[in-house]
Amino acid sequence: MQQDESRSISENSTWGIRRKYEQGKISVNCTKFLGYDKGEYGNLVINEKQAKIVRRIYTDYLDGKGTNRIARELGDEEIKGWNGKSKWYESTIRKMLSNEKYKGDALLQKTYTVDFLTKKRVKNKGEIPKYYVEESHPAIIDKAIWEAVQLEIERRRAFAEKYGIVKLDYATVDNPFAGRIICGCCGSTFGRKVWNSTDDRLRRVVWRCNKKYEVKGKKGCKNKHIDDKALYKVFVEAFNVMVQNKCYFMEKWSFRKDDVNALVRYKAGEFIKIIEDAEVIEEFDIDIYFRIIEKMIVFEGNRIIVGLLDGTEVEVLIE
Repeated sequence: MQQDESRSISENSTWGIRRKYEQGKISVNCTKFLGYDKGEYGNLVINEKQAKIVRRIYTDYLDGKGTNRIARELGDEEIKGWNGKSKWYESTIRKMLSNEKYKGDALLQKTYTVDFLTKKRVKNKGEIPKYYVEESHPAIIDKAIWEAVQLEIERRRAFAEKYGIVKLDYATVDNPFAGRIICGCCGSTFGRKVWNSTDDRLRRVVWRCNKKYEVKGKKGCKNKHIDDKALYKVFVEAFNVMVQNKCYFMEKWSFRKDDVNALVRYKAGEFIKIIEDAEVIEEFDIDIYFRIIEKMIVFEGNRIIVGLLDGTEVEVLIE
């Protein structure tokens, strides 16, 4: 009898919730949702302190940082999440970046309860209706920025698929070239190798095509390796080419500020900000590197094509 009563209560509650969804009334658990609090009448109210963290995550991602790096930096700075703890996970960042509620909309019934006793919930794959409500609550992220992030997520996914990169966004401050050095001969990625020596002065860090020795007994890719230090210099030279040809690049990007693609518009605006008052640099700038560089294609170890995130390519020769 108690079980039947629990089932009846659960069914009535479920019916009531779905009826509200049909009417466009949203119900969100704010306990595990960073950026919002529950208002007096059950509506979502922006928590400005938390909203700053959300905006930072979106900006950092569009500035070229990976989800793993964003999570690590938030943790290092002891910034607290929804649970009051400063332990951040890459999966949490990914979910936040794709959550439509941050742009003020709400997709309702993403999950549903399959067992009224255990309260087990599963992902809704079409078993029951979903409801999308536009402008259901105040937005933390501008819709254009949110759309640009979705396009950037897809761009990175397509890039990884094209070059056979298993793990996305694993470039770090200490290893900024991971997943971004491409072989000009076979199209594979380059891997980082350390050539050790009893003499520390002779220790070298190099990048070599991952298909150099792919098949035993057969010659692999013939492309030459390139020194890690050389890649830092390549970026400096490529950036200085942009600065020295500022008028050309500024005119090019100004036309793209009104593009229909939200990511193209965002990148055009960011590139203009970076180059507008920039001067020739002598040292590697990690932040600018992540914001403008997509890849470096290596030919014979001394000719590098630097691909910018706007599609432009700059050729650099190493002597």
